[in-house]
Amino acid sequence: MKIKPEELSENGYVLIDSLGHKELVPFIQTYMKKRTRYSVIYYLCNIIVFGLAGYYFIEGYRLPEYSFGSRFTYFSYGLAFALVLLPLHEYIHVLAYKSQGATQTSYDANLKKFYFMALADKFVVNKKEFEVVALAPFLIITAILTVLFFITNSNWTLTIIGTLLAHTAMCSGDFGLLSYFEFHKNRQVVTYDDVENKISYFFEQIDETKTTQQK
Repeated sequence: MKIKPEELSENGYVLIDSLGHKELVPFIQTYMKKRTRYSVIYYLCNIIVFGLAGYYFIEGYRLPEYSFGSRFTYFSYGLAFALVLLPLHEYIHVLAYKSQGATQTSYDANLKKFYFMALADKFVVNKKEFEVVALAPFLIITAILTVLFFITNSNWTLTIIGTLLAHTAMCSGDFGLLSYFEFHKNRQVVTYDDVENKISYFFEQIDETKTTQQK
């Protein structure tokens, strides 16, 4: 959006929520419990990948060469590889922010609570723009892993499934924020990050006439 945080009030926006980044986990948990399109998609994706993992673990279990230990080893490779993908995940977020016009981007992490964030300081985004930012890493990385899933042998297939499972689980923060927007889909909600104070703000436009009059 071509609007600065300090211009929100004069354009009919009021503050409806603020999210301290240290409180990200309970905030996400709250909105992942809401029945929204994005929470349903998130849980469905996890169920599908978990089902695939179960299938490939038990496939051919009666064959002499079957080894649960070997399959679990390849699966665990995927869990570890998902951690390696975290920098790429956040970098894609940043690229998505830049595609929407952000110029001041950065990263934040809390290893104790195990969350990682890509931030765009004082850059206001609406629901449509935030969807691009939030979904970009999930869609791109999932697409790449899906292609690899179809071209690898059975052992490395479990590695890909492990990566998919872990990476999808790690996208809970993105889907939780998307669920927040979807939960408030009948309201004109925008958000921006205050990097210095480690807070994200959510505003709702309640008076569109001010914006109309200024155009």
